[in-house]
Amino acid sequence: MSTRDDERNRFGARAARYARVGANLGGVAARMASGRVLGRDDTTNAAALAQALGGLKGPIMKVAQLLATIPEAVPPEYAAELQKLQSEAPPMGAAFVRRRMQSELGAGWRARFGDFDLNPAAAASLGQVHKATTTDGLPVACKLQYPDMQSAVEADLRQLSFVFALHRRMDPAIDTTEIAKEIGERVREELDYEREAKHARLYAHALAGVPEVRVPDVHESLSTRRLLTLTWLEGRKILDFKDDPVEIRNRLAIAMFKAWWHPFNSAAMIHGDPHLGNYTVFSEGGEPAGINLLDYGCIRIFHPRFVGGVVDLYHGLRENDRERTVHAYETWGFKRLNRELIDILNIWARFIYGPLLEDRVRTIADGVKPGEYGRRQAFEVHKALKEKGPVTVPREFVFMDRAAIGLGAVYLHLRAELNYHRLFEEEIAQFDLDRLAQRQSEALAAAGLPAMA
Repeated sequence: MSTRDDERNRFGARAARYARVGANLGGVAARMASGRVLGRDDTTNAAALAQALGGLKGPIMKVAQLLATIPEAVPPEYAAELQKLQSEAPPMGAAFVRRRMQSELGAGWRARFGDFDLNPAAAASLGQVHKATTTDGLPVACKLQYPDMQSAVEADLRQLSFVFALHRRMDPAIDTTEIAKEIGERVREELDYEREAKHARLYAHALAGVPEVRVPDVHESLSTRRLLTLTWLEGRKILDFKDDPVEIRNRLAIAMFKAWWHPFNSAAMIHGDPHLGNYTVFSEGGEPAGINLLDYGCIRIFHPRFVGGVVDLYHGLRENDRERTVHAYETWGFKRLNRELIDILNIWARFIYGPLLEDRVRTIADGVKPGEYGRRQAFEVHKALKEKGPVTVPREFVFMDRAAIGLGAVYLHLRAELNYHRLFEEEIAQFDLDRLAQRQSEALAAAGLPAMA
C-alpha cells in the first residue's frame, strides 16, 4: 500500500470515528443543555452520557475512566456513572493477530517464539496481551496494539475537548483546560510502545534496591513501536488477598507504598494508572511476598522541583507553616492565590496528606468505601470554589492527584493498618533537591530517555 493510500485510509478511519463518537456525545450535549434550562436532575444526564460512551470501544473508554478517577475533572454524578464503564474491547481473532504480528515482526515472526498463544490473556482499550515463550523457553507477555489506534485516539480526544468545554460552560468553578491537555498527552504517549519500554527500564533502575517490587525485563528484539514484549511475571490478583490475615495485607500494602513513593522520591516519577489490573502479587516460599508492576504506558515524569513542592507541603501542613504551604502551591503552578483559595486547597491537601501527618498505626480512611475515597472532600472543595474560584488545576498536578486516590483505594481494598507517617519519613529522609536531580538524570540516561529541561 502506498503512503498516500495509507494516509487516505487513516483519514477515513478518523472521520468515521468522529462521526460515531460525535453523534453519541452530541445527543447527550443537547439533553444536558435543555436539562439545565428546565432544571432537570444531572444524574439523568450523567447516566445518558455513560450509556452513549458504553456503546463505543477503544480509547474513548480509557478517557472516560480517566475522567472518573481525576477529582473535579467532571461533576460527581458523571464520575460515578463513568466509573461503571468497562474498558475491555472485543479481542482480535487469531487470523487478525497473525496479520498484526507479521506487520510488526515480519513474515517469519512465528519462528522467533517457542510458543505463542493466539488467544489473548487480556484485552483492553488500546491493545491486548498474549502469553508466549522465547525460543529458549522463557515466558513472555506480548502487548499488541490494535490497528489504527492513532486515528481513534485523535478522534476521541477531539470529542474530549467538547465534553470539557461543556463542563466549563455549565460549571466554571474548576478550569479544566490544563486537565484536558494533560490527559491528551498521556494517552498519546500510551500509543508509543518504544517509550513504554524505556519507562519499564526506568522503573527497573529506580526499584533495583526494592525487593518487594518486581519489574519485568524488556525483550528488545521482540518489540516495536506497536508491540511490546516483556518477561511474564507470575502472580495473583491483589483482591485475592483482601481477606487474608492483616500481616499479609499490610505486607502487600507496604510493597504498594514503595512501588509508588520510592520512584517518586528517587527519580521524580509516578505510575499514573492505579487500576488494580496493573498489579499482581508474587509469592516466595508459598507466602505472598510483594508486588509485580505490570504496565508502564501511563508514567508521569516530573521536574525535580515538583517533588520539592510535595515535600514542602508535607512539612508546611505538619508544622502549620503557612508560608511553606503557599510556596508548595506556587511551585506546582497554582496561580492567583489568595488566603481564601489557599484555605480551600488545604481542604484537599489535608485529606491527601492526612495519613502521612499522623504518627500512628491507622487505616487510610475509616469507614470509607474504595469507590468513594476522596469524593466528599472533592465536593467540599468544589462547593467552596463556586463561591471563591475559579481555579486552574496545573497539568503536573492532575496525575499525581489521580494516582494518590488510586493508591488510597488499594489500601482500602486491603484494609491495611500501617504507620504511613513513618513509611513516608523513611522515603524522604535526607531529601535534597540537587541530589534528586542528579539521581533522576542518571535514571533517565540509563533508560534512554532525555533529561528534564
